[in-house]
Amino acid sequence: MTALQQQAAATSDGAAWRRLDRRLLLVYPIREVGRLLPLLVGIVVAGSGTGRSGLWGLAGGAVAISLGLLRWFTTSYRIAASQIQVRKGLLRRQVISVSLDRVRTVDVSVSAMHRVLGLARVTVGTGLSDRGRDDALRLDGLSTADATRLRDELLHRHDSAQAQAAVSQELLAAAAPSWVRYAPFTLSGFVTVFVVLGFAWRVVSEAHVDPTRLTTESGQLVVDAPWLAAVVGGFLLLVAVAAASAVGYVLAFWGFRLVRTADGVLQVTRGLISTRSTAIEERRLRGIELSEPLLLRAVRGARCIAIATGLRVGRGAERGGTLLLPPAPREEAVRVIAAVLRARDPVIAPLARHGAAAHRRRYTRVAIALALLTGVVVVLSRLMPVLAWSWEVLLVVVPCGAALAYDRYLSLGHALVGRFLVARRGSLVRRRYMLDCDGIIGWNLTQSFFQRRLGLATLVATTAAGRQWYDVQDLTLDEAVRVADQAVPGLLTPFLVDGEARAASA
Repeated sequence: MTALQQQAAATSDGAAWRRLDRRLLLVYPIREVGRLLPLLVGIVVAGSGTGRSGLWGLAGGAVAISLGLLRWFTTSYRIAASQIQVRKGLLRRQVISVSLDRVRTVDVSVSAMHRVLGLARVTVGTGLSDRGRDDALRLDGLSTADATRLRDELLHRHDSAQAQAAVSQELLAAAAPSWVRYAPFTLSGFVTVFVVLGFAWRVVSEAHVDPTRLTTESGQLVVDAPWLAAVVGGFLLLVAVAAASAVGYVLAFWGFRLVRTADGVLQVTRGLISTRSTAIEERRLRGIELSEPLLLRAVRGARCIAIATGLRVGRGAERGGTLLLPPAPREEAVRVIAAVLRARDPVIAPLARHGAAAHRRRYTRVAIALALLTGVVVVLSRLMPVLAWSWEVLLVVVPCGAALAYDRYLSLGHALVGRFLVARRGSLVRRRYMLDCDGIIGWNLTQSFFQRRLGLATLVATTAAGRQWYDVQDLTLDEAVRVADQAVPGLLTPFLVDGEARAASA
């Protein structure tokens, strides 16, 4: 018996081990066959030389199905001695124990196949983000009732009578059908369409088909006017992107609901084919981010992202379970943030501007980028005469760059509102962070070579939640020190006193 097993046995309080649902026996074999499909194809091809490809294929399929069945027979779990323990493995036996005090979030997801069988997957977040390693504990194949019961056991940690009493919920947000109109402005449709177009182009290329030579009974398929073809193609592309975005939005956020339970848990439920339910304890919440991508901001839309310990970040549209509100009207986003934080001032309070030096730096950075782009264009036009017209692109890029620099400056701002540090930055994606000062565990004060010339600095608040760092860009050095000392009193005092003493002695 390993040391981990001995520890688990020593801390056991006699709780029985529970198995995953038997219906998972129908899911695991299919999943294993799909996972090992490239290997099975290779086995069949290798066996075709001996004339026994069918037998080799059956043998490989039997191995894949056996692996799937073994995963069910060798996986069990229990809650014992204030721990959740998971036992798995056959040749390499593992017992994973996680203290209930470390449980931060419980994510219940249901795929299409799971929904048919009435199953769910439970992912227990234990406080580490995906910047290091993923320490989440997963139980894939519980019945829907068992998954709900396990979530209540892990988060509420009350007896059954108390758990049944805490059923009152406060509805904070529910998706309206009209929110689909914001889907085309999220850029998710562009990714889908370009992936499909790339696959189609690959198929056409492999088939050695020249689209320009395709004809119909009425004549040539392509039009003679290039500008007309470009306009028609662009219009069709926009229609396809809008349709793909709308479909993706409906699939991801159908039935979206954000509720607060009586025992202080925020619960997000969403999804059409694959549903997902994420529960976040409010005491783990360290703030909220208001995200406004450029196109979404143009139509007065925004989305809300939780800054909480135990939640993964940077997972695309799903945001690893951090999404508190999908693309929706900005007024709705402001209302939801005020309801979650129980304070409206952090999201509506005016922010302090960062001064003329920060303004100039925005234009300087754009000017350097445009200078590099101009050099590349000049070199390419000399080396490749066919690109001699490319300099005309600069006539569009230069004013766009100037507008981007000005918008980036307008986005800069910061404030201390109650117990929250509020900072805003960005243009292509404008982000407003509302970070609880109680969650700040340290400060980083950085100055680049160019920032030192202008007397500016970047103040970085470090925290155990979300991205683990949130910066306030291009402050004056005195203002950065003042904000840090006022947000978390006493944290910088030893350094400030030491610096003043050295200055006095000098």
